Amino acid sequence: MQSPAAPETPDDHGDLGDPTRRALMCEAACVAGAWAASGVLPVLAADGPAQRYARTLLVNPLGDAFAASSLVVGQAQLFNYPFAASPVFLLKLEREVAATADLATEAKQRYASPPGVGPTKSIVAFSAICAHKLMYPTPALSFIGVRKGFAGEPSQVIHCCGDNSRYDPAQGARVMSGPAPQPLAAVLLEWDAKTDQIHAVGTQGGEMFKAFFDKYAFKLETELGSRAKAASGATTVVQPASAYSKQWQTCKA
Repeated sequence: MQSPAAPETPDDHGDLGDPTRRALMCEAACVAGAWAASGVLPVLAADGPAQRYARTLLVNPLGDAFAASSLVVGQAQLFNYPFAASPVFLLKLEREVAATADLATEAKQRYASPPGVGPTKSIVAFSAICAHKLMYPTPALSFIGVRKGFAGEPSQVIHCCGDNSRYDPAQGARVMSGPAPQPLAAVLLEWDAKTDQIHAVGTQGGEMFKAFFDKYAFKLETELGSRAKAASGATTVVQPASAYSKQWQTCKA
């Protein structure tokens, strides 16, 4: 289990006068600008913890390529990546999502989250494993999910009822409140403008997979057998949240 850590403060990352931070923000802006001119969006080249995995096509339950344009704002979808047992939130936000350059893992590794992809550059994906108690959506029940934000918050937030950690998907799943020691890891997406297809290609940020598999080893083995730690493969199925978990726990922040 991850130990709680104090919320991030400006002192953790410096201010705009810090040359390192200025360079990182400039890099993220330049990368985002270059991506906007291309049809296929590549993995973010940031100086933080990025991990490349197999290039996996997102498909619908019928096995056809999932169309980015079919995503609806406010209707969360889920798929498993980069392992058969590791869930991911797929979201379309209300507006274009820019790269967020001043994030950090619990180990203080700084990184930039990728910008949104898709026709309106508003599609993002994040690991659905809470960075604190490792809560995750299961077929029977989910304590972590996408919810409407309160007054003064973004319109969509990712909220874990296990510890009341709240993450902002428009800001690289930055921790808004609660004991989570780091943002949710971003899942890197490639969108093909010609086909409207999406591929998952890696992660950016603090992965929780080792702790996740250690904590839930028996449960995952019971449910999935040897497939739990298997790679997602050439395709992974995208499902509405209501189909992925039978019950989504409600809770007060």
